[in-house]
This record gives sequence, structure tokens and C-alpha cells, in this order.
Amino acid sequence: MGLLILNAFLIAFSALLPLINPLGSALVFLGLVGDAPPKVYHSLARKIAVNNIIFLVVIELLGATILNFFGISLPIVQLSGGMVIAAMGWSVLNERDARANSRQKQEETEVRDETQAHHFEQEIFYPFTFPITSGPGTLVALLTVTAHISNRDLSRNVLGHVGVFLAIVVLSVLVYFCYAYAPKLTKVIPPSTAHGILRVIAFILLCIGVQIAWNGLSVLLGGILRP
Repeated sequence: MGLLILNAFLIAFSALLPLINPLGSALVFLGLVGDAPPKVYHSLARKIAVNNIIFLVVIELLGATILNFFGISLPIVQLSGGMVIAAMGWSVLNERDARANSRQKQEETEVRDETQAHHFEQEIFYPFTFPITSGPGTLVALLTVTAHISNRDLSRNVLGHVGVFLAIVVLSVLVYFCYAYAPKLTKVIPPSTAHGILRVIAFILLCIGVQIAWNGLSVLLGGILRP
């Protein structure tokens, strides 16, 4: 029993870790939130982590059923999701440094900070949880893992889902710590280096989006061009 849970955990964790990429996503998160107070980062990180668990568990349990209900195939998810990732990467790639307006923001009043926090509260799910933390690539990988563990009898199926759930929880805890302390990352990394890393990650994000979109498009084109 424990071995089955551990096996499903390791499969899900290894498949989702490079896609969620808590540290890399934290740098993107830092670039979007900017010079906000630490309490804003901690509050956002906690809510994003909880939302991420709920979101991925729903996808794990109902994802395949939802896609079948709406008649949506995995290639379509890859194509549309890849386009979203590419657009997000392009946007971050062309943004100014997160610290560019730090002096101006430090002069803002406490009321302004509260307004800013309220603004971020409206973005907890989109775009902070989806697609920054768990993007379309993560959903496709999760659906694939779920399909893999579902081809078993009921008891093994339940144990497999428990393992996947534990992997989701562990990854979300990592997301919390990386997001909550994202500003401190720049204290150990020079601002210019952090700025460059953010741009490199944004470029990789753009490439990942194009690759995922191409994977879906190639399958769709293969179905059309096949004699």
C-alpha cells in the first residue's frame, strides 16, 4: 500500500516539478507584484498555495471528465494553453525591471498599499495561480499522470490518487515559501543578475509555450493531412 502511494507520488512530483518550477515562478511573481510590503507577499503566497492545491486536485479528479463533457481533446488544450504561456512569456520579457519604480512606490501612502493589496487579491486565481504557478503544461502533465494511474483496480486507483495529491501538496508548500520570500531572493542575487535571470526565464517560458502549442498543432495537422 505504502509503495503504491510512494510510486504515484514520485511520478507526479517528478512530472510536475519542472513545470510548476516554484523558484522560477517566484521570480516571475516578483516581477508582477513588484515592491509590495512583506505582508502582501505572505498573504498572496498563502492564498495562491491553497488555490493551487484546490485547482490541481479538481483537475486531477475531474479533468478528464470535464474535457470529455465539452468534447475538448488534449491537442486542443496543448495548442490553446501553449499560446497563453507564450503570450505570458512575451509580456514578462518586455516588462521593465521590477525595481524600476521602487522609489516611487516607497513614497506611496499606506492607503495606496491597501488598495494595491486589494488589487492583487482579485488576481489570486488568474494569473497568479493559473497560468503563472500551474499553467496549461502542468494541467496536461497532470491529466497524463492521472490517466496512467487510473488504469488499475479501484483500490490501486485510490492509492494512486492519494500519491498524486501528496505531490500536489508538497509542491504547493514549496510554492508558498518561494513566493512568500521572493523579495529576499534579490538580497542574495544582485538586482542586475535577478533582472537577467527573469528575462531568461521569460524567454524559456516563451519557448515552452511555443513548444506546447506546436505539440498540439502537429497532432491536429497530422489528423488533417493524413491520407
